[in-house]
Amino acid sequence: MSVEHTQTTPRTALPTTPLDPWAPDPFAWLEDVEGDTALEWVRERNAHSAAALGGEAFTATERAVREVLDSDDKIPHVSKVGEHYYNFWQDAAHRRGLWRRTTLDSYRTGEPEWETVLDLDALAEQEGESWVWHGASVLRPTPEQIAAGEPRRHALVDLSPGGSDSDVTREFDLVTKQFVAPEAGGFVRAQAKGGLSWVDADTVYVYTDFGAGTMTPSGYPRQVRLWRRGTPLAEATLVYEGTEQDMYISASRSHTPGFERDLVHRALRFYANETYLATGVGTAGQALTKIDVPDSANVSLHREWMLVRLRDDWSVGGATYRAGSLLAALFDAFMAGSRDLTVLFEPTPTTSLAGVTWTRHHLVVNVLDDVKNLLHVLTPPADGGAGSDAGAAGGEWVRGELPVGGELLTVGVGAVDVVDSDDVWVVTTGYLTPSTLSLATVGGTPAEPEVLRSAPSYFETAGLEVQQRFTTSDDGTRVPYFVVGRADLVSGAAGPAPTLLWGYGGFEHAILPGYSGTVGRAWLDRGGVYAVANIRGGGEYGPAWHQAALKENRHRAYEDFAAVARDLVATGVTTPERLGMEGRSNGGLLAGNMLTQYPELFGAIIVGVPLLDMKRYSHLLAGASWMAEYGDPDTDDWSFVRGFSPYHLFDAAREYPPVLFTTSTKDDRVHPGHARKMAALMLAAGKDVTYYENIEGGHGGAADNAQAAYMAATHWTFLWNRLAG
Repeated sequence: MSVEHTQTTPRTALPTTPLDPWAPDPFAWLEDVEGDTALEWVRERNAHSAAALGGEAFTATERAVREVLDSDDKIPHVSKVGEHYYNFWQDAAHRRGLWRRTTLDSYRTGEPEWETVLDLDALAEQEGESWVWHGASVLRPTPEQIAAGEPRRHALVDLSPGGSDSDVTREFDLVTKQFVAPEAGGFVRAQAKGGLSWVDADTVYVYTDFGAGTMTPSGYPRQVRLWRRGTPLAEATLVYEGTEQDMYISASRSHTPGFERDLVHRALRFYANETYLATGVGTAGQALTKIDVPDSANVSLHREWMLVRLRDDWSVGGATYRAGSLLAALFDAFMAGSRDLTVLFEPTPTTSLAGVTWTRHHLVVNVLDDVKNLLHVLTPPADGGAGSDAGAAGGEWVRGELPVGGELLTVGVGAVDVVDSDDVWVVTTGYLTPSTLSLATVGGTPAEPEVLRSAPSYFETAGLEVQQRFTTSDDGTRVPYFVVGRADLVSGAAGPAPTLLWGYGGFEHAILPGYSGTVGRAWLDRGGVYAVANIRGGGEYGPAWHQAALKENRHRAYEDFAAVARDLVATGVTTPERLGMEGRSNGGLLAGNMLTQYPELFGAIIVGVPLLDMKRYSHLLAGASWMAEYGDPDTDDWSFVRGFSPYHLFDAAREYPPVLFTTSTKDDRVHPGHARKMAALMLAAGKDVTYYENIEGGHGGAADNAQAAYMAATHWTFLWNRLAG
């Protein structure tokens, strides 16, 4: 497909390439997010994208994706709040969405009677704002209020204009189904990054922008205060203030009866946190006591128990505990000096901890074994301490199983009511298996989960198969990946096939199998093959897998991904000309490095909401918070950061595959300037560049189903045109 490149708003001639990081940036003007000149350039590129990709195939793909997103047969996932089960729902008739509720008995019928609590479309029209739902938190009544039959009524609703990370918080009354006006004493937080959390019916913790000097370099709150109803926010009592270099400060209260605790959370940086037990908050006797675990560990509390999830080895109490382990201790005893720790999970070369979920009496431990889920149910000893009204006898944790899941399926577990119930939600999904929502009770003799909802199949799976494969990276590391498609294409017998390889590889985030009607309809139905690489930098094998690709070792993630690309070619699935790749956010940085370091491996590349200018990233929006991942380019770290900065690796003399850049004007996490500047740099060199920037959507790229369908059609049409011929 021939694409004509035009640019009516150039600001400089093509600079000497690769770009000199010490010279003035010729495209710095594109960092002016809402600037007239920058937006003129964006509109021009969007028009070019629409002209280049539009047509019958685009329209058909957009329609097919929209049908999936708007389907009434989607699973309406619910959260239990008192006697009600709440759901947030979007479809064709409710673009912004409905916050609604029903009962469990009604939900079980398959045709629930929903009561609308908040209509975001009506609110957006009334207020002239493009509100995007960011969630809600509901205050748990006291035991006395519950005994008296008082309903849950105090909610805090978070709304974002256009989908940005920064949002507003408003108090909402669940009985009257109205916002509580500030003049009536309602809590309202102005737009900023931060939040409110309930202390009691008349008090909240507030962490937000209080003015000059109260936000961190990453743009997150540096202070947390105690705010009492009916008082000005400016008079809220300071509880804790972090340093100028901290990342995020917040606070919360546990409302579990008998275990009410206040905690202050201090994020020094990614992978480094401090948690403090706060007593006497808001009084002259206020005291904060640090929970003495490693800063790199995650700590959580449930009733009398404390869990510690390690990222690094920890030597304490005469023992050494391995990174990736999960430990348990009695919280009060630990705070009193005891270091009696029980190992609940210890990793092996193929296993890692995917997550933990408490119920009232049990702990569900979700383990990955070669990127496949296994669920264990652990019951703590009955003599754990005050409040231990049930548990295993004999002072030992007892292990059981939760027999759900299947071959190459992802299993997720969440508590229905962590305070009063041992029920859990169980969601299973796979690349060719639509999601199923079940209700199970843990503990005792395992019972067959009750299936509440099963999503429909949105594409034909007959003749398709999923395989998990392994290949070898440059340094000999074994790297897993999944490949999905028609059996004869996956085997290489009928190839080469147009193939999309997806990856992320960062922030200890594991990429697991999951059903996507969009991928099925827009790609697999047309004869495409879909592959997902589980490269280092992610969390598929725990902290060590992540740490192996940090900072100066970032190249390992890219070598892993390139190894998977080569293996898809070597096994006959595809050829470089028919192989595309896509990554978003940190995955966009991956895509940028595939583009600039491995262009010969791909026939097309999609770079979504990316980091690309790694000299400037720490000065743009939330970028400073990611220096623990990438390094500090303002120090000697630049010697290695430059080695994975696509903006500075681009060479006008090289050949590159066609590339699509996508971002959002409202993305206040990863600055849209990254995508804008890289696209402009490549366009100035005459390269094959397509660019699309959604005005709304934030870091997710789309604020509603219509925008999501248009974005998806842009992606899939670009890939099919480039890879299928």
